Amino acid sequence: MPQLPAPDYPADVRARLEADARELIARYPDSRSALLPLLHLVQSEEGYVTRTGVRFCAEMLDLTTAEVTAVSTFYTMYRRVPSGDYQVGVCTNTLCAVMGGDAIFDELKQHLGVGNSETTEDGKVTLEHIECNAACDFAPVVMVNWEFFDNQTPETAKRLVDDLRAGRPVEPTRGAPLCTYKETARILAGFPDERPGAVGASGGAGPASLIGLRLAKGESPTARVVSPRGEAAHDAPPQPGSEHLSSHDAPQQTSASDPDHPAGPAAEEGE
Repeated sequence: MPQLPAPDYPADVRARLEADARELIARYPDSRSALLPLLHLVQSEEGYVTRTGVRFCAEMLDLTTAEVTAVSTFYTMYRRVPSGDYQVGVCTNTLCAVMGGDAIFDELKQHLGVGNSETTEDGKVTLEHIECNAACDFAPVVMVNWEFFDNQTPETAKRLVDDLRAGRPVEPTRGAPLCTYKETARILAGFPDERPGAVGASGGAGPASLIGLRLAKGESPTARVVSPRGEAAHDAPPQPGSEHLSSHDAPQQTSASDPDHPAGPAAEEGE
């Protein structure tokens, strides 16, 4: 069992965090509603929610440490152990898995020498599988500090983590420029992203996400093939009956298309 009570922050850190916390608390009619942003705030300080962070949140909101711990352990975006500068999350939910997410995750585990929710020895990358990135139209998707890297393959994903570890510039497929996990946590706490051009670069939905809306409006969208990271995207004329705005227009070799295990209609009971 950990020793109690948890240690406090150094005086200068405590004063800075208190000023930020009061700004967040003032946004809510009920102070305890600020618990989620406060957890992001303390996570931005040390990269995860420490016992000291839990104590700080409890004292600022007049809660017990048990109440704060119950919330911080419920949501997966709050880390409970030290983690890397870059959280690399591979979607392994149904569609991403079928499109190659499982293969990407397995390749990255071997390539980085870590398991799920583990961090590389240099402290740069924490690898984890996540259930859904809400970007099925760009499957398989990898997220780095909650920024999208669409239409990934094992090769592009390995190049991505290598670039992160080497400190080379990495640009998300869409969304704001990449920043460290601590910087991301502060933005999630509710403080503005002060990097020049970052807010304007966030953009909107990608073309694959808007195809239904355009069809509903009677428009004829041009098919855009979105290539994996590191390859040039190109526009192509729409093919009749095939307007897939993805890099996976070609049939994929999955279990359903395996000639040795053909998929067919389910048999009735007794047949």
